[in-house]
Amino acid sequence: MEINLEVIRIIGIGLIALIIIILLKQYRPEFAIYISLLTGVLILLLVMDKLTGIINLLQTLANKTSINSTFLTLLIKITGIAFLSEFAVSICKDSGEAAIASKIEIGTKIIIISMSIPIISSLLEIILKILP
Repeated sequence: MEINLEVIRIIGIGLIALIIIILLKQYRPEFAIYISLLTGVLILLLVMDKLTGIINLLQTLANKTSINSTFLTLLIKITGIAFLSEFAVSICKDSGEAAIASKIEIGTKIIIISMSIPIISSLLEIILKILP
């Protein structure tokens, strides 16, 4: 069984950041959040090419089928919002700001629901056409 080198990099960066944060919290706790942010951004940069590949694959599949490209774009945007929201919520919780994390979650969920309305209405139209 081959272990993916990128997974090892991500885990390594995370563990090194964890050790640095633990050490910093003893002497300069205000800098721990910066290490956490930097680590998150670094990991996101490491996986960006994989994300681009996934998006390109989805677009290729959508072009080969009759999937509306607008819906695919919406789904990719919604997924991106969910990932970014989770990142921000985690940073807030790590900083001890659970209240702000909760507000971010609620706000992004409302945005995701509002962005989903065209897809939901299209699905309902299809269902209504199928039903007698």
